[in-house]
Amino acid sequence: MTFPYKGYAGYYLDVDLTKGKVHKKELEKEWARLYLGGSGVAAKILWERTGPDTEPLGPENVLVLGTGPLTGVLFSPSGRMMFASKSPLTGVWGESHVGGFLGAEIKYSGFDFVLFNGRSEKPVYLFLRDGTAELLDASHLWGKETNVTTQMIREDHKDPTIKTGVIGPAGENAVLYGSIIVDFYRAAGRTGLGSVLGSKNVKAVAASGAQGIEVHDMDKYFEANEIEMERINDPLWTESLASLRKYGTTDLVAIINEIGRLPTKNHWTGFFENADDIGPEIIAEKYRIAQEACHGCAVGCKYIIRVNGGKYPTGPIGGPEYETIMAFGSNCLNSDIESVFHLGKRCDLLGLDTISTGKTISFAMELFEKGIIGTKDADGLDLSWGNGETQAALVEKIARREGFGDLLADGVRKAAEKIGGDAWKYAVHVKGLEASGQDPRAHQSIGLTYATNVRGADHLRSISCIEELGYPEIAAARFGEEKAEAILEIMSPEYKGQLIWDMEDLYAIVDSAVICKYGTMWPPMYYFDTFVNVIPPLTGMTEWADMKFVRRVGERISHLRRAYNHRLGITRKDENLPHRLLKEPMPTGPSKGGLPDLDQMLDEYYEYRGCDKETGYPFESKLTDLDLDFVIEDLKPRGMTR
Repeated sequence: MTFPYKGYAGYYLDVDLTKGKVHKKELEKEWARLYLGGSGVAAKILWERTGPDTEPLGPENVLVLGTGPLTGVLFSPSGRMMFASKSPLTGVWGESHVGGFLGAEIKYSGFDFVLFNGRSEKPVYLFLRDGTAELLDASHLWGKETNVTTQMIREDHKDPTIKTGVIGPAGENAVLYGSIIVDFYRAAGRTGLGSVLGSKNVKAVAASGAQGIEVHDMDKYFEANEIEMERINDPLWTESLASLRKYGTTDLVAIINEIGRLPTKNHWTGFFENADDIGPEIIAEKYRIAQEACHGCAVGCKYIIRVNGGKYPTGPIGGPEYETIMAFGSNCLNSDIESVFHLGKRCDLLGLDTISTGKTISFAMELFEKGIIGTKDADGLDLSWGNGETQAALVEKIARREGFGDLLADGVRKAAEKIGGDAWKYAVHVKGLEASGQDPRAHQSIGLTYATNVRGADHLRSISCIEELGYPEIAAARFGEEKAEAILEIMSPEYKGQLIWDMEDLYAIVDSAVICKYGTMWPPMYYFDTFVNVIPPLTGMTEWADMKFVRRVGERISHLRRAYNHRLGITRKDENLPHRLLKEPMPTGPSKGGLPDLDQMLDEYYEYRGCDKETGYPFESKLTDLDLDFVIEDLKPRGMTR
């Protein structure tokens, strides 16, 4: 192998599903140096292999499975991997990350990336082991739920240690928000990439590897890793890390409700009076039985639950994250936590994104309340708020595209278009992606995050917790004392454009490394200097010891993903917020009366990003500066300037 850098397996797979061929290729040097891995490399690949004419569920679409140099090595948290493709839900950039152990196992199998092209004639799954890869028959797995699929793959190979990423009936039935389930209950949920796999007749990816990952300078890398571990042990983060370890992300139910940002009743308000019934304390006291961590993680925010008796007995299973509890709980006015557990479990088994599923159901419930649809439209179901039985019935219908579920399986944007009338007012999405569990009327920078996020109304490309949770030391160190005070005011739009620009580039590096957001987002321990510290001794890429170089890589990745969307027609008019979040003041709770000042924040963001404020397009000079000249010819006809 001539690939020069360590920390990588050094190979990727180019899978031609149409011909049933798997091609093992050496990783390209410039992919690593200029884009690092994960999201960055995926952006380069998808720019070259997909475009405006690519149908997301057609054979010409490409799905990229990716790891990064920090996947599977000694670093906390290093158990992440990612998927990217043109999204069937939004029609633009699609990306989803997931923890667990599959990412590390893929690298130990000898591969950094897998590219799925074409469409198989029959159901298959990809099996990786110690430098080899083969497409195997999955006909016996088709139609099976995700847990059964994983168990059957392990039995077929007589190996209970095999790690898997599988789709369920939702992905097979082209639900536009079908997910990929890893290690039984971790989900790469957003943007419908499970359905891209389903459209290609791919049921699963399975891996079992024992190949090691070489380190360029082990002594210096150990020293660098010790420095990063010292950050974790800093007293500044003690409270936040203790909360994550004790409650997992369920603690956010209480924290976010307290500031009036918990989506409630289809985002009508941000305050749920019954939040305690679905919050961290009741889960910890009555249902939690164990703590768990992803590969290499020193935090351990995952937890295991059991429900004994009642209508929805289960367990032990992975407990739902904050976003699932929000989507099916407060968002649908359902305060029965055992019902929420059941709904999350069924989504995992069927392969559904819990956020989009819960938000689509709440959309239907509000249309029912407003008289826009009735029980006849909903197959006789009672769509009253908080009806857990109806929620459960709809989850099953959506996954199988049965009756009313067929309409909801396309997400709120397309469902609203088909229903017509005022339905659009209650479709809470950006670029077609249902909003995650935050409300910009209570937190200004969330509004900008939703608007500029390349995959739509989601927080994980640039959310800032610096002002939300109050880290004045961090704000001052990163932005200066003068700006820090305004940045820490969560309802002030001032300097939020600079804040989100900075976070977006940081997360571009995080998503390409590939590591977890916990440690970068909440608490904000890792920053650009983390990668200056660890990447050179791990990989031998000496340029990464230069802070300016690292920041330019983050900026390059951000611009390339944005350019991908611009080529598909996305402009400033699309970097907007839904009617409810932009025009309807918060009606109740601690943030009553709040509205985001999106135009002010967007103007500032575009200034820092190097984009035209009228169109949102990048300036030609900015792309040239970032070595992205290859995208200029595609964007020039669309009105890009300078």
